[in-house]
Amino acid sequence: MESKGRIVIKVGSSSLTSAAGALLQERLIELAKAIDTLQDEGWEPVLVSSGAVATGLGELGWRRENLTMPERQAAAAVGQGLLMEKYNQVFEPYDIRVAQILLTRDDLGDRRRYINARNTMNTLLQHGVLPVVNENDTVVFAEIRFGDNDTLSALVAGLVEAKLLVILTDTDGFYSSDPHKDPTARLIPVVEKIGPEMEMCAGGSSGPVGTGGMRTKLMAARIAGRSGIRTVLASGDQPANVVAIARGEQIGTTFEPARQGLRSRKRWIAFSSVPRGTVVVDAGAANALLAGKKSLLAVGVVDVEGDFAAGSIVRIKEVNGAILGKGIVNLSAEDLRLVLRKPRRGLEVINRDWLVCERVMTDVNG
Repeated sequence: MESKGRIVIKVGSSSLTSAAGALLQERLIELAKAIDTLQDEGWEPVLVSSGAVATGLGELGWRRENLTMPERQAAAAVGQGLLMEKYNQVFEPYDIRVAQILLTRDDLGDRRRYINARNTMNTLLQHGVLPVVNENDTVVFAEIRFGDNDTLSALVAGLVEAKLLVILTDTDGFYSSDPHKDPTARLIPVVEKIGPEMEMCAGGSSGPVGTGGMRTKLMAARIAGRSGIRTVLASGDQPANVVAIARGEQIGTTFEPARQGLRSRKRWIAFSSVPRGTVVVDAGAANALLAGKKSLLAVGVVDVEGDFAAGSIVRIKEVNGAILGKGIVNLSAEDLRLVLRKPRRGLEVINRDWLVCERVMTDVNG
């Protein structure tokens, strides 16, 4: 296991609340004790916590079914305060101060706000304060939602340059099939690479209060893995598991990281940035980008989609529709269209240092 450093712990609604939305006091106390132990052993924990909506629903006596978006946001507004109040209570005996950080996809998609968030988190961790991160459910709408805290936890792990991401959930790892439906399902202890067959095994949320599912956890593990971060998926019924995992014990399912993780700037381009348009390239350019690790030159561009300024993030797409990656473009859409009419050999559209390309591209921002 890694030398000690930063560890991101994601805990889902199903691990924190009952089906009725009541916070599980003993579970929270166990989590606080585990995080205190991690700090004592030299780790710097970050907690990504769901539960605001579920807690708010329980407090208001509302049911989740057929909620409008304003009602869901109202429940989050009520529940987030109660959740942070409870975290203050359970961490106080351990002399651990907590800080609330609420994020939307736009906060991490904008480079300046991304850096501000990183600076805030670094400052909190340097002063021994525990950041408690959640999606800002009170203001988000479909276009700026992460949609689940699994994805958010992987992005936060990259943001703070964590060494380990632990996702606590309502199953004790990744199984060969859905263990809630298949009694012959077997636990897979170690995953070297997430393949298509694993994604076929993944399903939706199994509980009444969760929003994610195994598919979102696989996406989180893939994002973390490409960032050079090991991910462990384990049961949230026993929060003390995070201490054993940090010590190197085999619990749940471990997703191994890539041997060469993306650096900070390229992590942001690949997983957090929001594309403003698309550049379509021919097969020769696609091969140069993927196999040759070259910059994208104007001669390989065949079409431009959308309107964007120079310096914007754009998708890179093959003529067959396959998404190859993202990068920061040197030319505006208008200038690129002019170049298409009269190609200029050697003109650089995206420099390789501002480009992330691979055959299977995880783009959490659509």
